[in-house]
This record gives sequence, C-alpha cells and structure tokens, in this order.
Amino acid sequence: MNIDISGLFNGIKLQALAMGSARIVVILLAAWIVTIVLKKLLRKMKTHLLEKSRFANDLTHEDAKRAETLTRLIRKAVLIGLWVIVFMVVLKELGIEIGPILAGAGIMGLAVGFGAQNLVRDVISGFFFILEDQVRVGDVAVVNGTAGLVEQINFRTIVLRDLQGVVHMFPNGTVTTLSNMTKQWSAYVFDLGVAYKEDTDRVARVITEVGDGLRSDPAYGPLMLEPLEIFGVDSLTDSAVVIRGRIKTKPLQQWVVGREFLRRIKYAFDAAGIEIPFPHRTVYFGEASRPFELKILEAAGRSGHGPVGPEKGSS
Repeated sequence: MNIDISGLFNGIKLQALAMGSARIVVILLAAWIVTIVLKKLLRKMKTHLLEKSRFANDLTHEDAKRAETLTRLIRKAVLIGLWVIVFMVVLKELGIEIGPILAGAGIMGLAVGFGAQNLVRDVISGFFFILEDQVRVGDVAVVNGTAGLVEQINFRTIVLRDLQGVVHMFPNGTVTTLSNMTKQWSAYVFDLGVAYKEDTDRVARVITEVGDGLRSDPAYGPLMLEPLEIFGVDSLTDSAVVIRGRIKTKPLQQWVVGREFLRRIKYAFDAAGIEIPFPHRTVYFGEASRPFELKILEAAGRSGHGPVGPEKGSS
C-alpha cells in the first residue's frame, strides 16, 4: 500500500505559512494601535504644554512653536523606534536570522557615534534647550559671554545677533553659560549719583515722582509692570552719593523705559536744583603751607614788575 506523504508536507507548510502570516498581521495591527495611542498621547502633551504656557503668561507664537517642535521630535523618534522593532520581528517571523543584522547595526552605530559624537551632543543639548524652555527666539541672551538677540534656536546651534549686527553661532554642545535677560519680565536697574550736599530723602521723592509720571504716561505706562522701586543709598563714591533703584518692565522694554526715565530725571533734577556731580579733585596743602597771595601776583603782573625778592647772586 503506497501512501502519498507529499500532500501531508504541503499541508504542514501551508499551515505554518498561515500561522506565520496571522502572527505578522497581529504584529502589524498591534503596531498600528500603539501608533494611534502614541499620537493621541502626544496631542495631549502638546495641549498640556500650551495650557501651561497660557497659565504662566500670555500664550505667544513662540510657545505654540516650541510645543509643536517638541511633539514633532518625540513623535518621529518614537515612531521610528517602534517600526524598526516591528520590522525586526516581522523578519524573525519570516525565518530570517536577525542576529547578524543587529550586530552589523550595532557596529555601524558605534562607528557613527565615535565619528559624530559632537553632533550627537549638540542635538541632545538643543533638545533640552527647547524642552526646558531656557531661551526663545526674540529673547536677548548672553551665551558664553556674548550678548545678542536670539534669532534662531535649532537642534544643533543657537544664533545670536549683537547690537552691531554681527551674527554669532554657537553649537549647543559648547554652550557653558546662558543668561536670558528677557524671560517673562525684564528690569532696568539705575544708579543715580548726586552731590554730597543733597538731601537723599528729597532726591528719592523726586525720583519717585518721575517714576509715577512715567507710569501714568499712556506710551510708557503699559510697558511697566510695577511702580518704580528705590532700594536706597547703594554706595558713597569719591564725588557722589549713589542711589540705586529698579523698574520692572515687559520683556525687551527695559531699555526703552530706561532711556525715557533718564531723560526725565535730568529735567527733574535741574528743576529741583539737585546737582549731578562730575568727578573732581581737591588739592590740600596742609596747615603749615602759606597760601599764595593771588591779588599781589595779579597786581604785579599788571604793573609789569615781577614779585619782590632777592636778586640772583646777591649776598
């Protein structure tokens, strides 16, 4: 009795192929569901970031752009990682050995990591600059000792333009110090020197009046967040008593308000007779020195005769 077993093997192969195909479909379906869930979570994260910015201060275009940049970056990174894993699992289900592929990818990744470690460092640093909202486009910042207006924030570089128009580009990984001068609010700190003869309480009242007038001005008042603050006498220099104070303003408006404040202070001090001293030096000869008689010298000069004294060579 002859038994044809070829049909049995064909059945087994077809069954294994069907099972493998079913597993692949399940894997792809699960990956698709995970992708949908991740996109929904990222949309919620974006909404949370926008609400947080709106609660902290007025929502700006830069806040929306920052939230969009973060969610787009995270979405790309997560989805790429997810589908790479799905691809490897599918290859495994098809009977392809993925061990050599993983080993080759690891070696290639190691080589790329050694060759582009500065680039990776810059990208990671740039990601955290944006994530932590350390600086935004339009802020005035000091990066590694260089001050300027932030024109671009990329994942690799920060671009500043200084007052002379010079553009400075800093790789994110090389930024060691970053000072944001216009985050949420700014301040104009003033040091006003007056003569020692002036009453500092009276000077403080005049400064306060100037600050109140500036705050009530329709052009400059909306730029000020709080009334002018006077800290008091800050130092006693060689020729002046220095009074320090501060004006809190909206971001980037401290210089506009400060220039107008100094202009008004000059007029107010002139009207009140308050002296703004300039550096001067007094020469003191001591008690034992006899002063010059300037009148005698001037009279001798007008008569054409020099000062009376012993002649040269006389005994």
